[in-house]
Amino acid sequence: MSVLLAVFDCDGTLVDGQASICQAMEKAFGEFGLSPPERNEIRRAVGLSLPQAMRRLLPDAPGETHQALAESYKLAFRAARTAGELSQPLFAGIVELLDRLRAGGWTLGVATGMSDRGLAHCLATNAIADRFVTLQTADRHPSKPHPAMLETALFEAAADPGQAVMIGDTAFDMQMASDAGVRAIGVDWGYHHPQELLAAGAEFVAETPAELGEYLLQ
Repeated sequence: MSVLLAVFDCDGTLVDGQASICQAMEKAFGEFGLSPPERNEIRRAVGLSLPQAMRRLLPDAPGETHQALAESYKLAFRAARTAGELSQPLFAGIVELLDRLRAGGWTLGVATGMSDRGLAHCLATNAIADRFVTLQTADRHPSKPHPAMLETALFEAAADPGQAVMIGDTAFDMQMASDAGVRAIGVDWGYHHPQELLAAGAEFVAETPAELGEYLLQ
């Protein structure tokens, strides 16, 4: 029996963590006396692993600076989490979508630029950790759009690429899906414009979680 696998990006797809991300990024840049990027630029880098995001935000800096900024960001983000100041609420309709897909025979996973610890905290805080059978993070894989996260998710779920979809809000997610031979579906409530998602390979861009559920269960 074939396995239907739906792999979700996390931030910008399942949860809205943009405020906390921007605040941590601004603190990281401030630690080095650098002017922080515009928040729109920060949001557009979400989904990449941290060193790659820093390279995108500060392209003329050396690699050591990108790595140092990434470590500073981790510390700022961790401090916010420890202080109970982290905000990563689920988008409206996500719980209903996940439960509807599972009832419809889909196996669920996550592929994210978050760390293992960050993803575990996010899923536990929102009480959805039990919905997923495979979790892939930046701690164990190259940055998106490299297909390694999806390839491992397929292996762990015993799913064929032709029976899987990648659901995300960025062009990085769509490109990763294409490179892994997996269908790409975009959502327009995240950080990249729907036209960017379509140009990067999305077969469909859902406007709401309910519409996404209808599309996958038709």
